Amino acid sequence: MSLSMLIVLFVGKADCPNYAKAEHLSDSLQRNLPNFQIHKICQHPKDWQQWLEATCKDNGWNHDRSPIVWRELIDRGGKGLLLGGLNEFLDHIQGYYGITSDMTDELMMKVAAENLDIKEQCMKDEVHCQSLIKPLHIWISSSLSPTCYHLIPLLLEPGMFRDSPKIHLHLLDVEGDSEALQGLRMEAEDMALPLLHKVTVHTSLEDAFHKAHLIITLDDLMSEEAGREQNMAKTAERFRKYGQLIDGRAQKEVRVIVAGNSFINLKCSVLLENAPSLMYNRFVALATQPVMEATAHIAQKLNVKSADVRNVILWGNVGGTCHIDLQKAKVFHYEGAVQGPPGFSQAVLEIIHDRIWLETDFLDLLSTHRAKLLAKTKRTAALSAASGIVAVLRAWNFGSAPGEILSLGVLSTGQFGIPAGLVFSLPVSFQHGAWVVPHDIFIDDHLKIKLQAAAFQLQAEKDSIKIQ
Repeated sequence: MSLSMLIVLFVGKADCPNYAKAEHLSDSLQRNLPNFQIHKICQHPKDWQQWLEATCKDNGWNHDRSPIVWRELIDRGGKGLLLGGLNEFLDHIQGYYGITSDMTDELMMKVAAENLDIKEQCMKDEVHCQSLIKPLHIWISSSLSPTCYHLIPLLLEPGMFRDSPKIHLHLLDVEGDSEALQGLRMEAEDMALPLLHKVTVHTSLEDAFHKAHLIITLDDLMSEEAGREQNMAKTAERFRKYGQLIDGRAQKEVRVIVAGNSFINLKCSVLLENAPSLMYNRFVALATQPVMEATAHIAQKLNVKSADVRNVILWGNVGGTCHIDLQKAKVFHYEGAVQGPPGFSQAVLEIIHDRIWLETDFLDLLSTHRAKLLAKTKRTAALSAASGIVAVLRAWNFGSAPGEILSLGVLSTGQFGIPAGLVFSLPVSFQHGAWVVPHDIFIDDHLKIKLQAAAFQLQAEKDSIKIQ
């Protein structure tokens, strides 16, 4: 097969006279030989050596000068066949086509200087274009967790944020495996999603949370060898550092979503204590996962889909002393005696008459749900965790649907008799980019006792790490 049937590639330094000569000859060949294809890549001198070493290493080549020329053997399934430098390229062209270059040294130097000027101007133009892009900086801590893996494509979906901004994704895993983080970065880039502007990985706090518009913390620092108090202290120390960095580096309008499986309220509380310059309503602790679990069991009881049960409320300490409240819960598409048009719903407490089930079996199902899931999957829930984060973020960005209630750990200001200053899971909705607590919630004596027990535990957690 002749050279004219193959694709030839050559790369060189922008200021290299030999690259200029190879470029001049290849341009002439491409104009006169229809089947001759050549691709040129002009590297800036400061980038050349690193690029050359990496390319030779990847391909198993031995080459140390500019330019480097190879043939792409696409039709043969090969990566490429190294030709060599300028002399080898000239020999091949002379051998196949009987053509050589008569370019003078003076012209080679002139073209090389022009190439460098053009390359530097292109680089300046690219920097200028990049400066015009104002990306949304999203930071995800504990990025090697399974939840992050499912979360990334959801965050990059069109319509997730107002005006569909470009997103600079920061993957942070303190003391994490840098190679694993690089692999995650590569996968995120491989998706080629239009909104993704850039992915940066971090394994230390040196640059953490710079320019952050949105921070999602997924950290779970629980150790089976350590006791509860030790785990609590370790968690508090990590989040003290996070809070201080967020306070000094993040955007003032930053939104912080605290997720994970342990000490959710406490983490959010520590962040707030250590980010005093930021508004308290910029921080929320996620309660969506236990709410989803409760919703699923209610749906099974009523023989409907989980999506047909809405507005289940969780009060208190997420993952600790908490209470599931169904006073606002409603069910759609229930096949009962009463039917209605599309959009018709009924109160869950009017449909479930089995109060014994609610006070016994239902609570048992909730208490064992995660253990059963862990036994089956050998990992903590990740899909539902990612889905919950996205649901809260979407409501935060665009407002809650009419009548929609979410449960989130937010800083109490004394609502419902809950002590002010505690991060407490409450029913909320989002309006105009801020969460608000509804006023039409009924607190009976039974619920009041539950709230007091949760408040007592949360206060004890705060006292134990001395953050007051």
